[in-house]
Amino acid sequence: MEDLLLKCDVHSNNNLGMFCQDHSQLCCSDCVLMNHRQCSNLDLISESVKTLSVDIQQLSRKIQTTLSELNKFKRTQEASIPSVEGSYNEKQQEIREMRNKLNAALDELENTTLKELYEIKTTLQTSLKKGVDNCSRLNDELQLLGDAVNGLGDESKKELEFIAGRKCLDKIQEAESYLKENPVTVQRSMVFQANTDIVQDLSKHSSLWRFVDSKQSPKKEMNPDQVLTVKSKSYFNVKIASDKKQTCYISGICILPSGETIVADYNNKRVKLLDKHYNIVSSDLEVDSNPQDICQISLSQVAIIFVNSVQFINVINGKLVIGHLLKGYDDTRELPHATLGINYHQGDLYITSGTALYHYTLTQYGKLWKHKKSLYEDTRGGITVYKCAFSPDGDLIFVLNFAQNKLITLTIDGTLISKFTDPELQGPKGLHVTPSGQVIVCGFYSNTVIQVDHERKNKMATLASEKDGLRYPVSVCYNTNTNQIIVGLFASNKISVMELK
Repeated sequence: MEDLLLKCDVHSNNNLGMFCQDHSQLCCSDCVLMNHRQCSNLDLISESVKTLSVDIQQLSRKIQTTLSELNKFKRTQEASIPSVEGSYNEKQQEIREMRNKLNAALDELENTTLKELYEIKTTLQTSLKKGVDNCSRLNDELQLLGDAVNGLGDESKKELEFIAGRKCLDKIQEAESYLKENPVTVQRSMVFQANTDIVQDLSKHSSLWRFVDSKQSPKKEMNPDQVLTVKSKSYFNVKIASDKKQTCYISGICILPSGETIVADYNNKRVKLLDKHYNIVSSDLEVDSNPQDICQISLSQVAIIFVNSVQFINVINGKLVIGHLLKGYDDTRELPHATLGINYHQGDLYITSGTALYHYTLTQYGKLWKHKKSLYEDTRGGITVYKCAFSPDGDLIFVLNFAQNKLITLTIDGTLISKFTDPELQGPKGLHVTPSGQVIVCGFYSNTVIQVDHERKNKMATLASEKDGLRYPVSVCYNTNTNQIIVGLFASNKISVMELK
């Protein structure tokens, strides 16, 4: 270990012997020769230790802090790898779908153009055929009259000559008028002028998509105390014909980056995919048990938590597809505790049991490895650890205490910071934190959706209440695509959507 410390990081064959105060760098003889010959504060290490000291305990703590940050960053990057792969597959399919749409649009243009071409051809041919028929008729009639006139000339047939003459003059006039109205021209044909604007416009584009970096910095300026103001409220139906229960119970909501919404229906043991406007249930899956909660894992993957297990569900080509069932490290399918809530943060899963918050790591083999002890525990009676959420920077964990009507705030290591209560928060069941850090909580018994300030001391706004028609809210999510808050309800076939100003 001493050899490791004494060796120069740049010139591994040399030992360190000097310290440059000008650059705060340890140096070997080669370092001095190459980079520090002009430095004025260059001393032997044996001399520097007399005037410069190092706090080993503080240094050790700093190392542990830095290691923690590195591991945190590593987990984030590792978690992004499957997310990027999932995004790649999803966008690849979307590009193919766009190409199919372009092909369909071009097919439609082709069919329309061919139809127009056929109609023009038919019109021209009809006109030309009519001209041919008229010419043939006039020709035949004049020919007959000409033959009849040639047989006349007898004095006894003056009246017949007069009649024939008049008929000939009338027919000649008819023919001349027709020729005047339809002058002899060059041969008629169709001229096709291609719409080259389409080709030119397509050639201006180098790609079917504009690719942007989806990386978001957690250091961006946020205002968690910006008050959310509701502009309008509406309700959308989520019940489908195959539901077995009379009403739905939307226990969890998740908004995908694509704008689609996934809801967990506890009553009907179903997971449902809604379109971007919440109007249509475009896909649904019947699951084996009642889904308790849902969280997003990647751009097209979510995790559903049941009574004792976690199931991945993927969105592929606009359809919900069952993924793999997560197993414990001992290959058991059931977790060793009850499960009520789930959240995904920096590659790890955080699961609530009703009385404790557990931290699980997802292994590369798709298994769950539970950290030795719970992050937070409250066994004073009832459901004290219900749902959880994270602050955008990942430094804080928010937990709902349903039994005691509280919003609990913890540090990332589970240390209790604060407890929030309010008369308008009775039976807290739904919890969400916006990308800006605004904390939104649903009160099941108080029939409210409220916003709490970033210090968790005061209620900032009541976003919805019973007087607005809200009854038994149980889940909530913020849609960053549309600036809307979606609320799931107990014993209701609808979700509530609040549009913000």
